[in-house]
Amino acid sequence: MTPPPSASPLAALTGRLIVSCQAPPGDPMRHSDTLVRMARSAQAGGAAAVRVNEPEVVAATVAAVDVPVIGLWKDGDTGVYITPSVRHALALVDAGAAIVAADATGRPRPDGSTFADLVAAVHAADAHVMADVATLDEGREAAAQGADLVSTTLSGYAPGSPRQTLPDLRLVTDLAGAVDVPVVAEGRVATPEQAAAALAAGASSVVVGTAITAPTALTRLFVAGLAS
Repeated sequence: MTPPPSASPLAALTGRLIVSCQAPPGDPMRHSDTLVRMARSAQAGGAAAVRVNEPEVVAATVAAVDVPVIGLWKDGDTGVYITPSVRHALALVDAGAAIVAADATGRPRPDGSTFADLVAAVHAADAHVMADVATLDEGREAAAQGADLVSTTLSGYAPGSPRQTLPDLRLVTDLAGAVDVPVVAEGRVATPEQAAAALAAGASSVVVGTAITAPTALTRLFVAGLAS
């Protein structure tokens, strides 16, 4: 197994907030300059890192902020679509991502590679890997395959995980007791109190996206509330 690079970007995340600066296809916010400004605003507010989609936006964000950029590349919308191949991962490293986030569930990858192949390629390129998982077993396996961090990103969205409206703090706690790498809480963290609860449950850091960076989704919530 290729040894991981220096742990310096990881240390900066301990006990801190990571802001996911993304927008879905068709959203008015899905524009590179807008997303970069979003990342700069997150840094100004105290975020320790930002999580950004697609190489073009990663490169522009790396040039604009002084915090680690976690890069991912969503390709498709079913199965393994978060950084689904070694090619996608290395494109993110080339764009400047310090950490590459990738689906580490047990589902088959479209290029026939394994998650371990992706980890080895990213480590050889001197970057880190964040494993996005949905279950405890997936987190254990990802850590065994060399992931530098394990994130609960896919809990509630991938097969084998419970559908819920709140953060999966049980998974956070279980992972923290089962793996020797930092555990990142991500998914449905909607309030500062929930973020603090995630740290108390054993998370090393917390990712927040929609509650900070998604005005379209937040507006829909208010509209729906007024209509009920």
